[in-house]
Amino acid sequence: MNVGRKSAVTSMLGAFALVVFLVTVFILTAVNRITDHTNNLDEQRSRATTSGAVRTFQDQLHATLNDYAAWDDAANFVYAPDGQDWIISNFGDMTVNSDLFDVAMLLDTHRNVLMAYQDGHPVDWAPGDYFDSSLWTLFDKAQSAGPESVPEAIGFIATSKGVSAIGVALIREKSGAIDVSPENRRYLVFARHLNDEKVAALGETYVIGGLHFVGADEALPNAVEIRNVHGRLLAKLGWTPRKPGDISYLQVRSLVYSAVAMVGLFFLLLLVAGTNTLNRLKADEASARRLAMTDRLSGLLNRTGFFMALDDMVEEGARSGQSVTMLYLDLDGFKEVNDAYGHGTGDTLIRSVAAGLRILVGDGAVLARVGGDEFAIAVLSDDPGRETAMLCERILGFFEEPFTIGERVAVIGTSIGIAISERGSVNGGELVRRADMAMYRAKDSGRSRFEYYTPDMDAEREERHRLEIDLRIAIERQELTVVYQPVVSAQDGRIVGVEALARWNRRGYGAVSPDVFIPIAETSGLIDQLGLFVLHRACETVKRWPGFKLSVNISPGQFRDPAFPQNVAYVLRQTKASPADITLEMTEGYFIQNADRAKTSMAGLRRLGVHIALDDFGAGFSSVGYLRQFGFDRMKIDKSLIHALDQERSAVDLLHATVALARSLDIPVTAEGVETDAQVLQLRLTGCDQLQGYLFGQPMSADDIDSVFRRDERRAIFSLR
Repeated sequence: MNVGRKSAVTSMLGAFALVVFLVTVFILTAVNRITDHTNNLDEQRSRATTSGAVRTFQDQLHATLNDYAAWDDAANFVYAPDGQDWIISNFGDMTVNSDLFDVAMLLDTHRNVLMAYQDGHPVDWAPGDYFDSSLWTLFDKAQSAGPESVPEAIGFIATSKGVSAIGVALIREKSGAIDVSPENRRYLVFARHLNDEKVAALGETYVIGGLHFVGADEALPNAVEIRNVHGRLLAKLGWTPRKPGDISYLQVRSLVYSAVAMVGLFFLLLLVAGTNTLNRLKADEASARRLAMTDRLSGLLNRTGFFMALDDMVEEGARSGQSVTMLYLDLDGFKEVNDAYGHGTGDTLIRSVAAGLRILVGDGAVLARVGGDEFAIAVLSDDPGRETAMLCERILGFFEEPFTIGERVAVIGTSIGIAISERGSVNGGELVRRADMAMYRAKDSGRSRFEYYTPDMDAEREERHRLEIDLRIAIERQELTVVYQPVVSAQDGRIVGVEALARWNRRGYGAVSPDVFIPIAETSGLIDQLGLFVLHRACETVKRWPGFKLSVNISPGQFRDPAFPQNVAYVLRQTKASPADITLEMTEGYFIQNADRAKTSMAGLRRLGVHIALDDFGAGFSSVGYLRQFGFDRMKIDKSLIHALDQERSAVDLLHATVALARSLDIPVTAEGVETDAQVLQLRLTGCDQLQGYLFGQPMSADDIDSVFRRDERRAIFSLR
C-alpha cells in the first residue's frame, strides 16, 4: 500500500514537475518571443526616426536655400554690377556660427565661382577639389529645370571636411520670375556639414539614444546609410539599441525562476511592463511625428501637418454632418517690413502673428503656417456663416493694431479667403485651392478684408490666365499700340505735349481696357517688357513733333528694378530722343514704401536728363514731406479733385491749397481729367500751367496728332472729338 502511495505521489510529482516544466518552457518561450519582438519594434522605430531626422536635416537646408534664393532683394543685387558687398553681407557673412549653413557659394552659369565663404571667411579651395562630383550633377539639375519646375536641387555630398547636405538654386524673385538671360544667371550654393556634434543633437531631438557615425566597413544590421545622388555611400549612422524587451524581461525573470506557482502574477507583471514599454515607444513616435509636422519658426503646424489635419476634419464633417470652414490668410505689407528691417525682425513678426492667431481661433480649430507669410485656419462647426464672419472680424481687428518689435513698429494687414465644405462634401485639397482663390480676390479688392469663394472665381482665374498668355504673345509680337492724349497750355490752349498710353486690341476678342491688362502685366512680371515697349515707341514717335513734350507712365514694378535707369538710357540711345523732352510719371505709393531705393533710382534717372513727375496727387497719401524730400519736376493733380469742382464748394479751396503748395516748392502743376470750360476757368485762376482731359481730346493715334501738329491749332482737338 505504501509502495502504491509512493508511486502515486511520484506520478503526481512527475506530472506536476512535467506541468511546471512545460509551463516554465512555455512562459520562457513566450517571454523570449515578446522580448525579441519588442526589441525589433524599437529597432524599426529607431531606424525610421533616424531616416526621418536625416531627411529633416536636408529639408531644413532646402527651406533655408529657397528663402535666400527666391528673394526679390537677391534677384536685384546679385545681378547688379555693384552688388558684391550685398552678396558678401547677406550670403558670405551669414556662414559664421550659423546653424543653417556653413558654406555659401555664388556660381555663374559656367560654374565659375563669384563668391565662396566658409564659416564666415573667404575660401581658398576650388569647388571641384572640396566637393565630390555630385556637386555638378546637382548644379546641372537646377540649371536645366523647366518652366514648370523649381530650379533647385538638394542632396548629400562628400567634402574635404566630411559629409554635408548641399543645395543649388537659381537666384530669382520670390514669385519665381527672372528676366535675366540664361547665360547671365547666378546660382546660390549652400552646404551644411553633418558632424559628430550635429548628429548627437539630432539624436537628442528625435530621442535616438547614442546616435553616431559608424565606419563604412562596420557591419551593423540597422545602420542608416547616407548616399549622394550617384548612389555612393558617404556615411552610416548607428545608435545604441535600447532593447526595451530585454529590460522588461530582466524585471520579471527572477519571478519566473523563483516561483512558477506565481505564473498569473508573472503574466500580469509582464503585461504591465510590456504595456509601459509600448506606451513609451508610441509616445516617442508621436513626438517625432509632431516635430515633423511642426513649423520650426512659428510653432504651428506646417503645410504637411495642416493637410493631414484638414483631411481628418473633412472626414469628421462627413460623418457628423458638420461643415468645415477654411480661412487662408496672406499678410499685407510683410515683404516691406522684411525688406526694411531684415529677416530677424520678419521672423519675430511671424511669431507674434502666430501667437495672436492661436489665441483668436481657440483650441477647437486647426491653425498652421503654410508659407512664408501665409497662414491657414480650419474650423468644424454647425453654423459656418455666422461663426466665420465673427472670426474674420476678430482677425482683421487684431491686425489693425501695430506690432511693436523691439524699438520698431510694424504695421501690416491681412487678406482672408474663405471656402466651406458643407458636411465634408469638398475634399481638403480642393478646399485649399478655393480658399486661396478667394484670398487673391480679397487682395485685388483692396486688401485687409475677407472674401468667400464663389464658382465664378474659377472662370475668372482661367480667363485671367488666358489673358496673360495672350498678352505675353502680343508683347513679343509688338501687337500693342501706343496712343497719345494732348496736354495743353492753360493760358492759350495750345498743345504743348502728349502723354503716351498703351492700348491692346486682343486678337479674336477686340479691345481690352488698360485697367484690365496693366494689372495682369504687373502681377505676371510682363510690366518691364510692356513699359519699355511703350517708352521706346513713344520716344521714336515724339520726334515727329518738335517742341512737344512727352509724358510716359512708369509702373512701380519697373521702378523696383535696379537696372531701370540703364534700360531708360538704352532706349534714349536707340531712339536718339532728347531726355529734356521726356517726363516719367510715377504714383506716390512706391515712394512711401521704399523711400531709400526710390531716391537711388531717381538719382540715376536725373543723371540721364529726364524729368520726373508725381502722378495722381490727391488720390492717396499726398504727403507734403515726400514732395519736399524727392523734389519732383512736375505734379499732376488727380482727376478726382477736378471732378469735385462741380459738386463741392470745399473742392475749390482744396484745389487752391494744392496748387499753392506746389508753387511754393517751385513745382509746375498739370491738371488731368478736365472736361468742362468751367473747370478750365477755375484751373487757370488757381495757377495750373498745363491741362489734360477729354475737353482737349481723347487718346488718339500718332497720325491724328500729326494732323493737329501740322495745323498748329489752338484747342484744335475739338474738331476730332
